[in-house]
Amino acid sequence: LPAEGRRPPRPPPCPPSCSCTRDTAFCVDSKAVPKNLPPEVISLEGTGRGQEGTGTQGGTGGAQGGHRGTGGHRGAQGDPRDGPVIPCSRCRFIENNDIQALSKGTFRGLKSLTHLSLANNNLQTLPRDLFKPLDILSDLDLRGNTLACDCKIKWLVEWLESTNTTVPAVFCGSPGRFEGQRIRDLALGDFQCITTGSPPGPGVPSWAKGPLPGRGSPPGPGPRSGCPVCGPARRDSAVLPAAHSAVHCKPIVAQEQLYVVVAQLFGGSYIYRWDTAVDKFIKIQDIDSQKIRKPNDIEAFQIEGDWYFVIADSSKAGSTSLYRLNQNGFYSHQALHAWHRDTDVEYVENDGKPRLIISSSSQAPVIYQWSRAQKQFVPQGEVGEVLDVQMVKHFRAKRDQFLCLSRYIGDSKVLRWEGQRFVEVQTLPSRGSMVMQPFAVGPRQYLALGSDFSFTHVYLWEEEKQKFAKFQELSVQAPRAFRAVPAADVQLLLAPSFKANTLVYRHVVVDLS
Repeated sequence: LPAEGRRPPRPPPCPPSCSCTRDTAFCVDSKAVPKNLPPEVISLEGTGRGQEGTGTQGGTGGAQGGHRGTGGHRGAQGDPRDGPVIPCSRCRFIENNDIQALSKGTFRGLKSLTHLSLANNNLQTLPRDLFKPLDILSDLDLRGNTLACDCKIKWLVEWLESTNTTVPAVFCGSPGRFEGQRIRDLALGDFQCITTGSPPGPGVPSWAKGPLPGRGSPPGPGPRSGCPVCGPARRDSAVLPAAHSAVHCKPIVAQEQLYVVVAQLFGGSYIYRWDTAVDKFIKIQDIDSQKIRKPNDIEAFQIEGDWYFVIADSSKAGSTSLYRLNQNGFYSHQALHAWHRDTDVEYVENDGKPRLIISSSSQAPVIYQWSRAQKQFVPQGEVGEVLDVQMVKHFRAKRDQFLCLSRYIGDSKVLRWEGQRFVEVQTLPSRGSMVMQPFAVGPRQYLALGSDFSFTHVYLWEEEKQKFAKFQELSVQAPRAFRAVPAADVQLLLAPSFKANTLVYRHVVVDLS
């Protein structure tokens, strides 16, 4: 027959000991990889008779192991099909392919996997938390891939620092400044993953916005703050273990030691200490979960040479509690305010006397004053008849001290300390406010008042009138905090949102003359 009329040769049938689908073969009792597998098969799995060291006891056991490879590609060790099935019931070898990328759920359900090889696959990136389902993974091989060491691979650097899995050296394929460098040697500070908008020009309001990439959160009042990262952003940077429900991180430098208190809604709250011997944060304490059930804020301070921190607890059965540092760590010192669903706590010093002001969703803010004789705080009274206070903050203007109370239902308040009590000086409309934060930039005293239902209003303090005047509006969805941060020659304002991305604003002074 003419050449063009010939039929293509039929592919070899599936071997008798195997069951074949379009691209997968499952073989039983095979001592070696069959030579006559169809060329479409790229995945081979099988069960075999128990061998010494395989973990089976002479019977037939399900083998989670197998060797995957392209039909015609030969690696450094020869064609994968020419070798025997590796006697490992908890192994996966996905090697010598040109797959370039994996999906996030590739290893979902393989909790018992102990050995995994992804060598020589031309992988350029790995999805975040790819190895999270592999609880007992002991060996991982990523060699022979051209991984791009950008922000998408930053999670791998963190994972390599914290995992007990043995991983041979993996090198960056790009970008140029990292090419050939070991991924394990990279520092988190090497990754420039934060972007801001371009500098504003004339006529732009004094706080110019830029986005901070992040993930949105479900709507609703929700927690007031968060703890995305705790740790110095330097060459010796470190990240605390994953805290998926953290609402507050509080660093404390005491007795030449760095501590971080991490308060979580679920899974307990903990205290970490920086260990210079291993350059890591080490967990040293659990915080009593019977007292601290739903933490909402942490304040740290020093009284008469001793270090303390207080946690405001917003659960019905919890108690706002004070902890004191001794030689071995922080220990419970005093239960302050039980059963009142406390929303915030603020440490202030009026007339040289230390005080705590605790706000609550069920009663007016309560003032506690430090007793030198009793070495603890004692109730001193309430701040007016202001209910539903979500946050309490203070600031100083000249010699006067002021208190800011944000409210979700009623109007927010500004009060001034006058000898023995706080007196109201200004009311600010604020339906749906969870945060009211005073902050200073140079000589200017600002106040940011957030809202879940409208714009955030920024006010500027007028010393002559002793009150705030409207200054600017910011479009922040459901803000939960505002934090002024000096950065080199600019002043930034960070605005985390419960519903959308965190925003970064830059303070701009424009000469209109």
